Amino acid sequence: MIRKFTALIAIALSLGLAGKSIGLDLHQSLSVSIFSASILGTLFFWDFRLSFAFLGTALLLVTRTIDIEHLVRFASLEVILFLVCMMVLVGLLKENGFFNIVSHLLLGAKRLNSRKFLIILSVVSAIMAAMVDEVTSIIFMVIAILEICDKLEIDPVPFLITSVLATNIGSSATVLGNPIGILIATKSGLTFEDFLVKASPLAALCLIATICICLVWYKKALKAMDERLRNFKDKQIEAMEKPMKFSKDLKISLAIFGSTLVIISLHHRLEILWGLNANTILLAAPLVACSAIFVWKQKNARVHIERDVEWWTLLFFLFLFAQAGTLQYTGATNVLAGHLVRMTSGSFGILTGAILWISSIGSAVLDNVVLVAAIIPIIQSFKAAGVNSQALWWALLFGGCLGGNITLVGSTANIVALGILEKQKNIRMTFLKWFGIGLTVGIITTCIVWIALLVIPTYR
Repeated sequence: MIRKFTALIAIALSLGLAGKSIGLDLHQSLSVSIFSASILGTLFFWDFRLSFAFLGTALLLVTRTIDIEHLVRFASLEVILFLVCMMVLVGLLKENGFFNIVSHLLLGAKRLNSRKFLIILSVVSAIMAAMVDEVTSIIFMVIAILEICDKLEIDPVPFLITSVLATNIGSSATVLGNPIGILIATKSGLTFEDFLVKASPLAALCLIATICICLVWYKKALKAMDERLRNFKDKQIEAMEKPMKFSKDLKISLAIFGSTLVIISLHHRLEILWGLNANTILLAAPLVACSAIFVWKQKNARVHIERDVEWWTLLFFLFLFAQAGTLQYTGATNVLAGHLVRMTSGSFGILTGAILWISSIGSAVLDNVVLVAAIIPIIQSFKAAGVNSQALWWALLFGGCLGGNITLVGSTANIVALGILEKQKNIRMTFLKWFGIGLTVGIITTCIVWIALLVIPTYR
């Protein structure tokens, strides 16, 4: 542990000093060092991640690297509140037996085997992320996975990781799948239809590659599941043939959840129609749904907030977002982005690859919304100079989404999934257990996108 901590401090200080050598001022270097220490602390000492988040934020404040007003602004409270509401909604479905019915239907399917289960799991995860958003999708999928794995008495980790990988890939397919999709669409002029025609096919290719990798990577886990499936069906065949009944409470819960998802999927269009600020309906819809639940379940309202919401994870998010925002607040990201412009010299191939790989690798350790926000002005400057920038927008989108698969803190979906796993099953994910499959999938899928952007003329 002492060696890890020493390495952590050494790396963080080295990054700060390296920043000074490329033109960062004191506060910019401090923001880089402190944020790096928080990220490395999370990776090396997962159980103490909240301690690093708290301490790092305190250091940013006392060194006057950021003030309280901007700290609160960058904490992304709208994201935290959205997560709170969606966790309550999913918790209500679980309480009323919805995930038990899902597992019943899936496990009762004819000729079901582990390979088919993993494929179905991946496809559903990707489609749900594309239709709704990655956070709502992963909360839903993790609960379903845990329910099924409990019934079969198998390790849920391989299937949970597979679902998260597919979720991050699926979130790149549409404007709605990830906040950076909306951000890029508004800044680039790309439409919802552009995403369907150009982003969705690439996301599908990446998903197919990911499924193939996971089928090989988790071969032992799939074999163990096949054995459990045979035993389970032999013992439960009569019970599985009985039709499942939907209680009145479950029907009401599904109606609330379903209507909320519909409004969320249409939130961007509704906000434009009613002249509201971006993401107003996205947050208002789950808030109204939770309000209705608290009135309906008034006796257990406090229970839903205390039991179903993963507060440990949400607090970590809040402070991590604030620290990542400090990089933008101090201007550190602008200096780093400026160096990118000079290094590439405007070459299309080099620039496309640079945007793709920098956003991919950067998203493995940095909040992708902040990263994308910092790179967008650079792409706009290339457009103003006459450089065809369409491929650069797609490179930024896929880099930001695919890079999230590389580490266990690479995306919001990753951290939410691991938080639920830790809370409900007391299973703690190690950095290396995730990093092997995450890095493999991240590199291969990013290479697929890179080749497509360079070879296919329609992306230019």
